[in-house]
Amino acid sequence: MPHLQTTLVRAPDQVVVRLTGDVDASTAPQLTRALQESAVTGVGAVVVDVAAARFGDSWGLRELALFTDALAPAGRSCRIVGARADTRRLVRSAGLAERLELDGPVDADVAVPLPTPRVPAPVRRPGLPYQVRPARRSEERPVRRRLRPGTQRRWR
Repeated sequence: MPHLQTTLVRAPDQVVVRLTGDVDASTAPQLTRALQESAVTGVGAVVVDVAAARFGDSWGLRELALFTDALAPAGRSCRIVGARADTRRLVRSAGLAERLELDGPVDADVAVPLPTPRVPAPVRRPGLPYQVRPARRSEERPVRRRLRPGTQRRWR
């Protein structure tokens, strides 16, 4: 059962295809039908609005790239608008940045500088509430008496 809804909005100079829902391998045929219908009904550019769509894999992007390539010989174009940051990353990782015309740069989310991490202050350990004696050196230690075998040690 496909979870993708497509809506075609016709205008005099363009056709807008609005995608809502999940776009993946199971919904790719439905996307292809909607794109083909938009190519037949319009004469200008095709605008694909993907603001409400979630791309689970690159199948939908592949269909968009094939559709864009098919429109080019007729002098028409396909423009993708409303792409979120995760969709732009998927376009970049699928290697389709040159074939798809997005409404902004593909690397728009990369241009934002990351905040510099704050360096934590060194940990101050609280002082000990009692006096610590320094360790004795070996010559200051009392000599232990050796017990003869068979004798028991007395505890005091």
